[in-house]
Amino acid sequence: MSSLRIAVIGAGLAGISAATALNEANHMVTIFDKSRGSGGRMSSKRTEVGDLDLGAQYFTARDSHFRQLLQQWLDKGWVAEWTPRLFRFDQQGLHESADQQQRFVGTPRMSALSRHLIGDLRFQSQTRIAQVHRDDDNQWQLSDDVGAVHGPFDRIVVAVPAPQAVALLKQAPLLAQAAAQATMDAGWTLALAFEQSLPTPVEACFVRSGPLDWISRNSTKPGRGGRDTWVVQSTPGWAADHLDADHETIATHLQQALSEVLGLTLPSPASLHVHRWLYARPTDQCNWGALAAPELGIYVCGDWCLGGRLENAWLSGQQAAKTVQ
Repeated sequence: MSSLRIAVIGAGLAGISAATALNEANHMVTIFDKSRGSGGRMSSKRTEVGDLDLGAQYFTARDSHFRQLLQQWLDKGWVAEWTPRLFRFDQQGLHESADQQQRFVGTPRMSALSRHLIGDLRFQSQTRIAQVHRDDDNQWQLSDDVGAVHGPFDRIVVAVPAPQAVALLKQAPLLAQAAAQATMDAGWTLALAFEQSLPTPVEACFVRSGPLDWISRNSTKPGRGGRDTWVVQSTPGWAADHLDADHETIATHLQQALSEVLGLTLPSPASLHVHRWLYARPTDQCNWGALAAPELGIYVCGDWCLGGRLENAWLSGQQAAKTVQ
């Protein structure tokens, strides 16, 4: 196949995966993303109290090909294994709940992995692609939300959450219909930093009662420094019920829930950050892998195409790249 000009819309792990595979196949790839940086839901925030992982807290590796790639990332120091002291909180209270699952994190923050992977690829950040259309020469033109046009491109890969993908797939109705079936849950994240370490052995906790879903002592992850930092994430149901609440209300509720799980009266935090994820994770698991309309030159990938985990986002991007023709 001759070299193609390909636009990848979305710089999360699925988009980066597709872009790197297509670049290795000698295509001319440009990645677009609405955010300042890369990583999508691997987002991290750099603060004066340390780096805070606001999205995906860790990832696992089950697929043999992905595990081989992971070993390369480990050798390069891009990721490290995280072995937290793990607990579970349910109606019986808080209890230690160790398992054998290997967990990995980007170092020194989750989003660092995405920046390493992008490398020298052409990346146009802070560019929200609003619509795509084919011109008279059957080339793809991309229009952003401030009216600028990018192109032409021979192919496009859409690697954004399903609800956002629908709007970009109007010229591929069957793909739009499939994306419309893939619903996604919202979520709230609260990040806290304390001057003194909290007197608890908890370093990570799955929560199965109340508004919280997950608690992480962020500062225990490899490569993190600074103060005692914590990240708590809400359940999808609680987030749906409080979707439009102000940040102060969210912080109050989630701090109270954290206090109840840990059995502690929390001191006033030295730093606090609230983030809302409209599309935190897929509601249901799909096994599509990736979607494609080769006759139009448009392809779709994302964790919502394959099962919600970061590993699946990467595998979906690889599958999309393989189908490009």
